[in-house]
Amino acid sequence: MADNEAPRWLNEDEQTLWRSLRSFVWAFPSAMDRQLSHDSDLSTGEYSVLATLSESENDQLRPSDTASDLGWERSRLSHLLRRMEAKGLIERVPSLCDRRGHDVHLTAKGRATIEAAAPHHVRFVQETVFDALTQEEQDTLKTVLAKIHAKLDHHRQQEL
Repeated sequence: MADNEAPRWLNEDEQTLWRSLRSFVWAFPSAMDRQLSHDSDLSTGEYSVLATLSESENDQLRPSDTASDLGWERSRLSHLLRRMEAKGLIERVPSLCDRRGHDVHLTAKGRATIEAAAPHHVRFVQETVFDALTQEEQDTLKTVLAKIHAKLDHHRQQEL
């Protein structure tokens, strides 16, 4: 918005929808954190990294690929990886692509942890998201989120 441009205020319906979306954006991650912590003693970030690694070839990825898959900044991932390594969930190993760097590898403990956590987490997601929506609503949500993500990507590109 240009400095001399008047703001485009939300109308009453937009304001109601925005408040509902904002409430969801704040409440859902907290509920997910509580579920993972209670059922698996994992944070959402730890679960996300373990899931990403468990779905990769050889249970191993470059840190940059892991961050990219998760949509995170590398610095955020680095701090989390240090904590996960200390817990024995992951290890850093020589890179499969080039021996100068290191990859993140899922340990046996990490594999066991994600395999124990996944059924509880999938049940939480199923019950809180998918059971609450019809198939048509799920399709609509998928379309809506894709449009919002596209706008976010556009804003991110403008910042670079």
